[in-house]
Amino acid sequence: MEKPIERPTLINTYTRSFEPLKNRNLRIYLGGQAVSLLGTWMQSTAQSWVVWELTQSESSLGIVVMLNSLPLFLLAPWAGGFADRFNRRMILLVTQSIAMMLAFALAFLVQTNLVQIWHIYVFAFVLGAIAALDFPAQQAFIGDLSGMTQIRQAVTLNIMGLQVARMVGPALAGILLKAVGSAAAFWINGASFLVVLLSIFMVKSHKQEVNKIGGGRGQFREVVDYVRAQPRMIDLLIFASIVTFFGLSIMNILPAVADDVLNGDSQTFGLLMGSSGAGALISTLFLLPLSQQAKRIGRIVGAAATWMGVFYFLLSRSSFLPLSMLSIFFVSLGAPLVLTTGLGVMQLMAPGNMRARIISLFTMVSFGLQPISSLFIGYAAEFVGTQTIIMFNAACLLAGSVLMLAFRKGLAQWELKPLAEPILSESEKHQA
Repeated sequence: MEKPIERPTLINTYTRSFEPLKNRNLRIYLGGQAVSLLGTWMQSTAQSWVVWELTQSESSLGIVVMLNSLPLFLLAPWAGGFADRFNRRMILLVTQSIAMMLAFALAFLVQTNLVQIWHIYVFAFVLGAIAALDFPAQQAFIGDLSGMTQIRQAVTLNIMGLQVARMVGPALAGILLKAVGSAAAFWINGASFLVVLLSIFMVKSHKQEVNKIGGGRGQFREVVDYVRAQPRMIDLLIFASIVTFFGLSIMNILPAVADDVLNGDSQTFGLLMGSSGAGALISTLFLLPLSQQAKRIGRIVGAAATWMGVFYFLLSRSSFLPLSMLSIFFVSLGAPLVLTTGLGVMQLMAPGNMRARIISLFTMVSFGLQPISSLFIGYAAEFVGTQTIIMFNAACLLAGSVLMLAFRKGLAQWELKPLAEPILSESEKHQA
């Protein structure tokens, strides 16, 4: 008599998600990453407040994010191939070491009151270039440590660590800004890189299969041509673009919301950022696993984007801190559903030999839009007001989501068919 098929439950989903932590190497590396991400979010929060103190300008906040994101857009066609052709451990050691030195240098400038806005512009651009090279190598290195059989769970754990850092880091930074000043967050971030560097030295990874085929725009164009022939992939890219341009860009002007709208200080800004992190963490821990049980991807992504628009509109009308925190919390419940679901589904739909380049394309089209969106919202906020531009962006986010569901043929009814086996490249078949 055959055993009944065990249906997946939420508890089983959580249990499977934590299985990769039995792997000592992965456990050490993800632990180091979690510490480093905590420092990164603390510095990011402190840096935004330093920019605001130096300039009192929403456009300056936008310029910093633009300069930090621009290398991601420019280097995306090459970054994935770079991580495939060279030793990922060495790439990470170099990029993390440079990022550590930059953090300490910026900490010194802030501590001694020598920092000027152009310093932050330069540091933002250089750190963006480092991150553009680091990100694909980091994601691939997780696979090297976990093996392909547990890559999805390992990536999920890394995302959980990111969301915890995103929730705790800004809140801690807000406390430090109020208690001892901005420089402390930069010093702590610099020290956090020592932990991740130590973790990279300690772990042993699977042998990396080096791609000897030349990279560059030729291989990237192949991926673009492939995606153009897949309507549902295009839909996911459009949703990610809408959410990034009209949604996530609002987070860049939260210092102005804290100061001008709420009449608060650095601690107020930290509370707003902490609310965002809390929403993203809850979404990652609970909503994402639940959404994986649903088949209609178009409706999930469309509903999440619409949800974000509604609560951004509420934020635009609020001058009361608890209501603003609540609005940002609910907004941040929706963002991971759009971006993480989109990236995950595109990887499921992609041939194995294109997955890394598909990641680069998704990153380029979504987060690569931040240079434009950051400049737009920064300058627009100065001309029409912070609350007015948030309301405008919320309306565009709502309209874009509704129009996508209404007029993209088959999107609302699109069901993701379960795969008996993931689509594997030849090299992955040998590893499985």
